[in-house]
Amino acid sequence: MHLTRHTDYALRLLMLLAAEPDKLHTIEEAARRYGVSRNHLMKVAQTLTQAGFVKGIRGRAGGLKLALPPEEINLGKVVRATEENFNIVECFDMEVNTCPIARNCGLKTPLREAATAFLNVLDGYALSDLAAKPGAAQTIRRLAV
Repeated sequence: MHLTRHTDYALRLLMLLAAEPDKLHTIEEAARRYGVSRNHLMKVAQTLTQAGFVKGIRGRAGGLKLALPPEEINLGKVVRATEENFNIVECFDMEVNTCPIARNCGLKTPLREAATAFLNVLDGYALSDLAAKPGAAQTIRRLAV
């Protein structure tokens, strides 16, 4: 399994918002702290807002904050909301599939089971579990402000 940058940045942004819950974070500040593209992070924030994980506060003193408590933000749901699909091999998408053995290939079932297992593991974790790792929140807070 490979997660897109969109999902990677979404998880990072959520961890920042969880580590500093009393502060509103701008996209510019989060992008600078993580050393990532502001434009890409803007798209990520839009996805997270539309999915109900993040709330955007407009105005001069605005920014982003969590829309839910960290214990209510399920990692499996976040990944499902931020990943376009889970077609880990070409034959999972019959519209673009060119594999000549796809119809009778025995590989599809174990790969689908693996993708399902991957998501099932993430379903067992909340954003609060990420912050529970010793030193995690402190490391995020120390990112260049």
